[in-house]
Amino acid sequence: MRDKFLRWGVVLLIITWAISLLIRAHYWIPILLTVIYMVGVYNANQTKHAILRNFPVLGYFRYFFESISPEMQQYFIERETDGKPFPRNERSAAYRRAKNLSDTVAFGTQLNINHRKYEGIKHSIYAKSPKEELPRVMVGNEQCSQPYSASLFNISAMSFGSLSDRAQISLNRGAKKGNFYHNTGEGGISPYHMEGGDLCWQIGTGYFGCRDEEGKFSAELFAEKSKIPNVKMIEIKLSQGAKPGHGGVLPGSKNTPEIAKIRHVTPGMTIISPPSHSAFSNAAGLLKFVQQLRELSGGKPVGFKLCIGDTKEFEEICAQMNVLKIYPDFITVDGAEGGTGAAPPEFSDGVGMPLEPALMFVNKTLKSYNVRNKLRVIASGKVLTSLDILRAIAMGADMCNNARGFMFSLGCIQALRCNNNTCPTGVATQDKMLIKGLDVTDKAERVYHFHKNTLHTCNELIAAAGRDSYDQVDASMFMRGDEFDQLADLYFPDILGNVKNRN
Repeated sequence: MRDKFLRWGVVLLIITWAISLLIRAHYWIPILLTVIYMVGVYNANQTKHAILRNFPVLGYFRYFFESISPEMQQYFIERETDGKPFPRNERSAAYRRAKNLSDTVAFGTQLNINHRKYEGIKHSIYAKSPKEELPRVMVGNEQCSQPYSASLFNISAMSFGSLSDRAQISLNRGAKKGNFYHNTGEGGISPYHMEGGDLCWQIGTGYFGCRDEEGKFSAELFAEKSKIPNVKMIEIKLSQGAKPGHGGVLPGSKNTPEIAKIRHVTPGMTIISPPSHSAFSNAAGLLKFVQQLRELSGGKPVGFKLCIGDTKEFEEICAQMNVLKIYPDFITVDGAEGGTGAAPPEFSDGVGMPLEPALMFVNKTLKSYNVRNKLRVIASGKVLTSLDILRAIAMGADMCNNARGFMFSLGCIQALRCNNNTCPTGVATQDKMLIKGLDVTDKAERVYHFHKNTLHTCNELIAAAGRDSYDQVDASMFMRGDEFDQLADLYFPDILGNVKNRN
């Protein structure tokens, strides 16, 4: 194709130039063809891109269609139950709830409910009337002097930098109106988190917002910022589900003076978040750090977030709780299916324990060490729908955090561009032109309605199951498709048994 392009391209140029000169008109045609031919000649001789080297002009179509692949997938290929990480029907439900529209669907389910993976709730003949009051959970044990009454459903960690300023303002205003908390993410407390909503301040391995010049934890800076009235809880991030055991990188090009001021780093400098904390190196050190933060903050609830990996390490933390008599106020369990703006595919796809088995393990382990009643367990990781929330509670969680659902409420279309600064909705980008498309007033209302309507559906579900409160939500509420397979084996005889015996 390259040789044909070079050979016949020259012939075409000579003919078009000759005709244009002869009729003395339409010079723009040969000029355009000349530019295209010169680009093709360059591509035919470059060595970086094999496609463009072999197809000097047509090769660009490949890159164009690749760039719009997620949109093509969504608009022309996906069915209602397709789409990753969230199918279209779940995204649509989030959009409708955020817009405060009817979230009903027509003509029945599109799911294959006769499949082993089906999960449903056992409704009761004696269903209750759903409560209007949205559920809340008290966080803070006897070692905490400022316990916090949290919503059952809250905004998970998303830093300013990964999300735009307008996205953070919208989330915080929605949290204020709905009376639920907004996790800052490990990037620190920005001015855009200060719109009146409650905050859970996340402290990561980079100690952004409370670090000294060497990147170590600064007790003085932490004590100062933790006293902010909006800060209701403090979360130590040990790991996150999308990339457990992997440190983050803030490129120098994204380290603007504004972000550098918030994070207490040097502008323009590439900042690396270590994979682990420098303030402690073992279970005892972690718990002592929890106690230190609790004292520095004036007694506010302090906990830690982790994705379960080596189970022995978590068991050691539980054992040290009883040895040191130091108990965190909460533990946030992030599943391997959790999201992030950017992570190596091997970490997203192959590291960490999924949320459901992780919750069951954490709950069982805490009970075995007699510390389950000392703290709250928060589920984080793809907890989007009301059914997801109840399933997490049944597996051992007291409350739930979610990030991508609230991004949907801001207008996120799952374009899968969070890592390249080109989010088309202005949510996960720092591009000022794209950010302008996000209207704060409208999106704050959508954040509020998404939270409210999701929890209202939770109330309807537990009422349909005949439960009076969330304390009665457990695994017995649920049924799974593999149970149906076993039931079918009991009622339907193995009619092929005789055939097998004859053979």
